[in-house]
Amino acid sequence: MSARAYLSISGEVKAALAAGKPVVALESTIITHGMPYPQNLAMAREVEDVVRAHGAVPATIAIMDGRLCVGVSGEDLERLAVEGHAAAKASRRDMASLLAQGVMAGTTVATTMQIAALAGIRIFATGGIGGVHRGAEQSFDISADLEELGRTPVAVICAGAKSILDIAKTLEVLETNGVPVLGFGTEDFPAFWARTSGHKVDQRFDTPADVARMLAIQSDLHMGGVLIANPIPEADAWEASAIEGFIAQALNDAEAQGIKGKATTPFLLQRIFELTGGKSLESNIALVKNNAKVAAQIAVALSAQLASRPA
Repeated sequence: MSARAYLSISGEVKAALAAGKPVVALESTIITHGMPYPQNLAMAREVEDVVRAHGAVPATIAIMDGRLCVGVSGEDLERLAVEGHAAAKASRRDMASLLAQGVMAGTTVATTMQIAALAGIRIFATGGIGGVHRGAEQSFDISADLEELGRTPVAVICAGAKSILDIAKTLEVLETNGVPVLGFGTEDFPAFWARTSGHKVDQRFDTPADVARMLAIQSDLHMGGVLIANPIPEADAWEASAIEGFIAQALNDAEAQGIKGKATTPFLLQRIFELTGGKSLESNIALVKNNAKVAAQIAVALSAQLASRPA
């Protein structure tokens, strides 16, 4: 039986894909593990609205009831949001076990990419990718997102890597895996809450059409994923020095409580939320919506380019 036998694609998404219309994949760990209920449900609906407003069809992806669900909406979306941290957090290694057990799970960047590719979706919007954790020289804690980007032909639009990570090492691993790191309207790699990280992207592209042209060629060459770094809007950004103090405190708290592995990122995000009095969540929502807008614009441009090619 093929992997596609486990897919459940909503009617709207299936029709859009069949017609060659633009579709944007959206992950679900940001719903289950990224922020509390009911903010997570409101955010998920708002992000879908942003995708629609810019001409594309949203496809929220999750694992539910023993299926790889593409286009989660309505009561199922609310069920996912209410489940929150009680849901599993699914990366590539977890998928078969979760399907076998019929467990509900939010999908990480890696798993969302994998499921999106199975469904035939080329564009995916998220908040920030996972990466190399600080202290990885001892812990070897490196997100599966980075390897997935090297192997799976999906373009990921994000606000860079989360500031809680070692961004220099994250970029080194992306280079090792052959992942092009593009800056959308920037030459500087963003750091989630901050617009710059002190590191450069590989190439800068300034319009959705230019990015779409590159993605079409990447596909023609049968290469892997592409990372498109889109800085958080200036009005919602933090100075890198300001957020660094909160991150340092959160890292110390995680170490003191013995938080490790896949529990690290959700703990750090929640702790930073507490330390900033909720302002980090406001910025998080703003950057996700901004990424959804750019992803939809790129999806529309890519769809138009592919449609104009000779049969």
